[in-house]
Amino acid sequence: MTRLSKLEQMSHTGKPVLFHFWSSMAAQRVRLALAFKRVDYHAVPLQRDDDATFFELGIAHAEFALRLPDGRVYTDSLALLPQLDTLLGGTPIRVDDASWNALLDWRSRIDAVLARLHAPVAPAFADIGADAASLAAYKADIQHRYGMSVEALSNDRYDGYQQFAALSHLPELGRHLSQQRFYLGGQLSACDLVLACDLFPLQLLDGVTLPMDLLYYIERVEKTCGASLREGLIMQH
Repeated sequence: MTRLSKLEQMSHTGKPVLFHFWSSMAAQRVRLALAFKRVDYHAVPLQRDDDATFFELGIAHAEFALRLPDGRVYTDSLALLPQLDTLLGGTPIRVDDASWNALLDWRSRIDAVLARLHAPVAPAFADIGADAASLAAYKADIQHRYGMSVEALSNDRYDGYQQFAALSHLPELGRHLSQQRFYLGGQLSACDLVLACDLFPLQLLDGVTLPMDLLYYIERVEKTCGASLREGLIMQH
């Protein structure tokens, strides 16, 4: 059976299909959302060199692709999450526009430093680290993107983490999440899917220790969603 016929076969089941990379936190946001909503869907983990799937979907290579039964395809998690209640129903993750925009503004200030911190962690996931060719291609891409090797970025993790902690007001965020349980209070929302997936890779950095209240928060989000962010790791940390 060709991959194309497999895609066609899945589309005929009437279920959404999530094509994703384990190392992509954008994809993980959507995976947690679908789990929390108890949506019946097909999950298709991809390897980083799997350009054929995106070609068959008719889109550019992306961090993930959520294909709905009607053929619509979504590849931007921050644009998709606020729409999921309308698109798929299930347990709501809705968030008011003001709170969502405030979170996106916060992320815009930390995005660059967060991406640098995530970069040396990505090879711990199967879609990159389990295959020598994928790992070599990833390292070459990181060298081109940052002018630094994965190893050099890893060595820079302490300074990067301190910069991130200052920019994100991490202690205050931790206290808020400890007191409120979730970002907007007593109920999980799309904001928590973003925050938990942003913070999770940091605990995989050697020698970096997230505040305990944030570790509890990530675990709380995972348990509430019924999905683990450790799935897809080559070695459990």
